[in-house]
Amino acid sequence: MSDTPESAVRAASLTVAVIIPVFNEAARLEQCLSQILQYHDFGEIIVVDGGSTDASVEIVCKLMSSGVQDARAAPCLFQAARGRARQLHAGAQAAGADVLLFLHADTVLPPDAIQQIAQAIRRGHLWGRFDVQLSGRNFLLRIVERLMNWRSAFSGIVTGDQAMFVRRDVYRLLGGFAPMALMEDIEFSGRLKWLAQPARLPGPVITSSQRWEEHGVIRTILLMWNLRFLYWLGVSPERLARWYYRQDR
Repeated sequence: MSDTPESAVRAASLTVAVIIPVFNEAARLEQCLSQILQYHDFGEIIVVDGGSTDASVEIVCKLMSSGVQDARAAPCLFQAARGRARQLHAGAQAAGADVLLFLHADTVLPPDAIQQIAQAIRRGHLWGRFDVQLSGRNFLLRIVERLMNWRSAFSGIVTGDQAMFVRRDVYRLLGGFAPMALMEDIEFSGRLKWLAQPARLPGPVITSSQRWEEHGVIRTILLMWNLRFLYWLGVSPERLARWYYRQDR
């Protein structure tokens, strides 16, 4: 597929859209968007809200109306049914850029993220992800992030914390994220693997370790492994989601 002229995206004008799903992310969203606007020149910045009841929408609207320097793209706000998979897919459907980058609001991109992505695409990669670093200082987090990166390199499976990116034509060819309650990133990267292995970019992206620290590093590791094992056994994503989100109560 990467060799066909009509699907190739090797031109110097390669554009990248960043898609951010949010639900009650006011505590992180302004910092996330400010960092993107300050350091990155994305072709599109698409925020997809899933019905937030906090100030998330107001934050995006404020940045939309405040004007952006250097002719950079201003954030665009879309609404979708709550659920990360549905929100990601809605953002992807709205994007017109050559490459789609899916980013969590609690994840910080490296300053040269667009350049790393563009180089990977021009080398012929169809999709990929970044190595991840967790924000906390607990020495166990250093082990966790290394294991996450090794696991992804070995398996070719990419999770949302690793800032997955994919050519837009490839995304549409495969139908994008399935409307699942959980594990949408694992399911989609499993389909992408049938086409090609992901590019592994050094990054790193820095993702919040808040959940790990609040719930305990070991406990969170066991929870994640257990959920993925049950998914592999065929337990429905809806059932897994109920179990996963129950841990936050």
